Amino acid sequence: MTEKVTVRLEPLGKDLDITIGTPLIDVINEYGIEFPCGGKGICGRCKVKLLSGNIEVDFMHQIFLETLRLDPEWRLACLSTVNQNITLEISQLDSIILADNTNFDFTPRTGFGIAVDLGTSTIVAQLVDLSSGKVCDVQTSINPQSRYGADIMSRISFALTTNGLNILSEQIRKQIGSMINNLISTKNIDIEKITIVGNTVMHNLFCNIDVSGLAMYPFEPAEAGFKYFSPKQLDWNFLKETKIVFYPSLGSFVGSDILAGIEASGLHKRNEITALIDLGTNGEIVLGNSSGILCASTAAGPAFEGTNISMGMKATTGAVSSVTLNNESFDVHVIGNVPPRGICGSGLIDAVAVLLESGKIDFSGQKVNDADELIICEGIKLTQHDIQEFQLAKAAIAAGLQILVNRLGKTLQDIDRLYIAGGFGNFINLDNVIKLGLIEISIHKIHKLGNSALIGAKMLLFMEEEPVKEILKLTTHVSLESNKNFQDIFTDKMFFV
Repeated sequence: MTEKVTVRLEPLGKDLDITIGTPLIDVINEYGIEFPCGGKGICGRCKVKLLSGNIEVDFMHQIFLETLRLDPEWRLACLSTVNQNITLEISQLDSIILADNTNFDFTPRTGFGIAVDLGTSTIVAQLVDLSSGKVCDVQTSINPQSRYGADIMSRISFALTTNGLNILSEQIRKQIGSMINNLISTKNIDIEKITIVGNTVMHNLFCNIDVSGLAMYPFEPAEAGFKYFSPKQLDWNFLKETKIVFYPSLGSFVGSDILAGIEASGLHKRNEITALIDLGTNGEIVLGNSSGILCASTAAGPAFEGTNISMGMKATTGAVSSVTLNNESFDVHVIGNVPPRGICGSGLIDAVAVLLESGKIDFSGQKVNDADELIICEGIKLTQHDIQEFQLAKAAIAAGLQILVNRLGKTLQDIDRLYIAGGFGNFINLDNVIKLGLIEISIHKIHKLGNSALIGAKMLLFMEEEPVKEILKLTTHVSLESNKNFQDIFTDKMFFV
């Protein structure tokens, strides 16, 4: 008989009975513990506090604990194995997952459909009445693949290991299937269509497509087009013969989530020059109108989502989400009204803006005194390296938009409207975005679109494939790094305006 041990999670009061010798990472991923480095022990975000019992540490585990300056009662979940009854203190992280209830134009149909936004960090699925366009129910979830790393490159690396692709594919199919089952299990309805959108890596992982082409330059996916599935192929046997479509990517790291964003914004139908920027994990930029569209991706997400920031974290309970200057002190807002644990992307933008305004950093991002750290509030600080990481992220976005504008033979002032999409973009302070030079157009032209991927995915429930193919024909993917002026523009955008 297999021996069992108990892991008690406090303050959740949750008891987990597991087989002795189980890696802790297999146990607590679903309870909000983050593994940004993919379980390598480097980042320290998965630290847990031992309240009783013991987890033995090997030489490397001890080295990482000492490097992170953690006291003896702390362990890194990604390097821990459970061999006895233990009690752990963990912080329950309530992630902000941006669902959507935006109205949109549609031609009524009979039956019901489900729209899925498969993000690197989070997943949202909505049940839609096709006769009214009404959202009947919603399911949200953390992407279970996050245990293999917060960013897409970590997922790619794992997918290239033995059986890694199959593990990630089966995992995400099972999770989305469970969410869909939860949406319909208590309802006597048939689902006519399921639309799924996501970035190129999520598309390939869900579809079980080799991602080796995305691991190195020129970062070309093996397949990126329409993918059709039957419920049987996905082991979603609770469904009847439902049409399941994963929509195509626009190129490299610009996925069908951005395609859906184009549909949601109506950018492809406008005569005026319009931009769409998704400040999520991969920082995608779209620019154009009904005559033609350019798109590109940038390496902006790691800083905006906290991955490369010393005290960075996602927009979850305990994250500093906004910072304002109050005379010579800083006022902060912490998600969940709890003591701060770190700082998320919107808080990082505000913090850099107030540091600049208060004279603690200069236009080049350098500290103006000899302090090792920049204190934001009690327990939260930024380092010179953090400021530089932010500058790299903001320069990537600003340079990307500038290069696309230049390619159209236009100026930034020629942009009639700019949409900011994504959960992160929904919470940022636009005044600070402009003040720091992240987006260099007038504030009255900027509009927050929310979860444009989910809005677009719902619109796709009412559409055939031909209109989507027309968007694909209109759109050209641009490799920013191949532009001869990229480095000069990027360097210039590093400075604060």
